[in-house]
Amino acid sequence: MGKLITANSAVSLYWLGRYLERVESLLIDINNAYDNIIDVDQNEGVALYEKLGIEIEYANSSEFLNIAIFGDHASNIYQLLSYARENAIVARSYIEQEAFGSIIELHKHFEKAQVNGEKVDFRFVDSAMSLISEIWGELTRKQTRNTNDYFIRLGKNVEKVDIHLRLAKDKEFALVVMKEIDSIVSILAPDAQFKPHTIDEDDAIILDSINNKINKIIVE
Repeated sequence: MGKLITANSAVSLYWLGRYLERVESLLIDINNAYDNIIDVDQNEGVALYEKLGIEIEYANSSEFLNIAIFGDHASNIYQLLSYARENAIVARSYIEQEAFGSIIELHKHFEKAQVNGEKVDFRFVDSAMSLISEIWGELTRKQTRNTNDYFIRLGKNVEKVDIHLRLAKDKEFALVVMKEIDSIVSILAPDAQFKPHTIDEDDAIILDSINNKINKIIVE
């Protein structure tokens, strides 16, 4: 499965996958909320962030977008992207050069706006989404999977399940992704055994199960 990978780099690749997926998923929801604030419901953004356990206030759609991306809260997009960049730097030797360059470019896209105090709009978000799509393409276009690829995919899928459950999205889809997580963990930890989950199980139990799977690789 390719060259040996250090434990530190494996953890960084896993969190790179998680943070990139979190940024992408939240940007999609933020963009939808932004549109709805304009045309449907002024409180759409408040409702979104309540699901994340965050209270926000804004006067209009433009202010909502700026708070979502640069606001003083745990899920601001710029901070999450900075975490992705930090993990990419730690694991740089295991990341394709084009993908690494695109991650740095994506961070600079936000950094420039933050440093210059620019007000972001839908065009800014669209550009960011295009860059993220490029990054995923560059990270996954190889025909042969290496160990480092599995850690990135693992992080992406774990975050996908996490955010689907936390934001009360399609639970059936989350369970399908859980099967993909199990298949990846089985490759990285062949002796691991996993219990399947059903749609009737509590979300917290499913999330705990994910954490236990990850601990078999990241911790053990």
